[in-house]
Amino acid sequence: MYTPDPDRYADMPYRRTGRSGLKLPALSLGLWHNFGPDRPAETQRAILRRAFDLGVTHFDLANNYGPPPGAAESALGEALKADFTHHRDELIVSTKAGYLMWPGPYGEWGSRKYLLSSLDQSLGRLGLDYVDIFYSHRPDPETPLEETMGALHSAVQQGKALYVGISNYSAEQTRDAARILAELGTPLLIHQPRYSMLDRRPEDEGLLDTLDELQVGSIAYSPLEQGLLTGRYLDGIPADSRAASDSPFLSADTVTEELAGRLRALNEIAASRGQSLAQLALAWVLRGGRVTSALIGASSPRQLEDSVAAIGNLEFGADELARIDELVKQ
Repeated sequence: MYTPDPDRYADMPYRRTGRSGLKLPALSLGLWHNFGPDRPAETQRAILRRAFDLGVTHFDLANNYGPPPGAAESALGEALKADFTHHRDELIVSTKAGYLMWPGPYGEWGSRKYLLSSLDQSLGRLGLDYVDIFYSHRPDPETPLEETMGALHSAVQQGKALYVGISNYSAEQTRDAARILAELGTPLLIHQPRYSMLDRRPEDEGLLDTLDELQVGSIAYSPLEQGLLTGRYLDGIPADSRAASDSPFLSADTVTEELAGRLRALNEIAASRGQSLAQLALAWVLRGGRVTSALIGASSPRQLEDSVAAIGNLEFGADELARIDELVKQ
C-alpha cells in the first residue's frame, strides 16, 4: 500500500491562481504523452506517487490524451483508486475538451452538446464525481462563445467541476470569455497557453498582460518545447528521440545546427547556475511569479525528480535574462 511522504509539502512553492483562493504547485504534472497502454502501468503509478511525494498536487489531463484518446484519464483513474483514495482532497485534477474525441458532428470543438458529454465521459474514466478544473481546450470558430462559456458554467452549476479554464485562446478571446463567465457568475480561473523560452507568443501577443489585468491565473504547457530545451539535442538528433520519430509535435527539420548551437549556449548558462538545461527552462517560465504553474511531463520517476529540482533556483539576474533573450530571439 502506498503511503505518501509526510514531508511532501516542505519544499514545493504553491502559488495563488489569479484572484481565486486556489493555489497550484509551481510545477504540475501533465499526463499528455506518457500515460497509455503502451507504457507499463506500474511505471505510470510510480511517476504519480513520486510526484505527490514531491508536492506536485496537480495532475493535468484532456479527454484525448493517450494514446489512444481517453487512455490517460483511464490510467489516472486506476491510480487514483489504487493509491489516492484517501487523498482526493489534497489533489487538483483537471481535464479539457475541444479536440476530436469521437466520430460525427458532436465529437469535437465547443458546442454545449460536446463539452458536457465529454465531461461526463471523462468523469467515468477517472472514476470521479467532479474535476477541480474543466477547460475549453481550444476556441471554436463556429460556435458562439456564449454557448461554450455557458457549458463551462453549467459544469460548475451541476457540481461536475469546481473551476473552469480555457486553453489556446488569444488575448482578445480570453477577454471576451472572462466577461461572459463573469456575467454568468462563474469566474475564469486560469488560461493554459503554450509558453517557453523558444515560444514567446503569450508575451508578444499580449496574453500575459491580459491575464495580469483580468487577474486570471496561467499554467504553461510545453515549457521544454517538446524536449528541445533539454540536453537531448545539444549534439544532434538521437535515434530514440521525438524528433527522430514520426511525431507531429517535433520534426527533425526543426533541429538545425544553428538551433543546436543556441541550445549549447543556453546549456552553459544553466551550468553556471548549477542547473540542467531543462531546469533552466522551467525556472525561466516561472521567473518573477507571473506564471502560476508550469506543466512537466515524465517518462520515469527520475526524470520527474530532475524537473522538480528546478524549484531550487527560480531567481535570475538581469544579465542572465538579457543573455537568454539574446540567444533565443536571434
